[in-house]
Amino acid sequence: MKYSESIEMYLETILLEEERHGHAHVAEIAELLDVKMPSVTKAMDQLKNNGLIDKETYGTITLTEKGRAVAHRVYHSHQILIRFLEKTLHLSPAEAAENACRIEHVATEELLAAVERYLAESEKNTES
Repeated sequence: MKYSESIEMYLETILLEEERHGHAHVAEIAELLDVKMPSVTKAMDQLKNNGLIDKETYGTITLTEKGRAVAHRVYHSHQILIRFLEKTLHLSPAEAAENACRIEHVATEELLAAVERYLAESEKNTES
């Protein structure tokens, strides 16, 4: 299932916060995404209703198995696109990351698979 860009951004942010602290909080998410806390609260309710997160009232936020799968897919796409933009277009890491963040939400599975194949092939040729 394809989710909106904002949903994907929330899930990816929660994933990264879980990796750093074991869970996320509304205030942290709001700060990291530069959005207002009421917007995050509303989004968290939607994510919870869709079975993507577990959220304690006024407490911690963690991904469900379903949410973690979506977040990992988004994060993986982000990382692939960063590598591609750095390697092929020689963008700086910051510029590549910024553009990858925009592209990851609209890229098709076919495009991402082609980018992965390209990177694998070019890395294989580099090793030879």
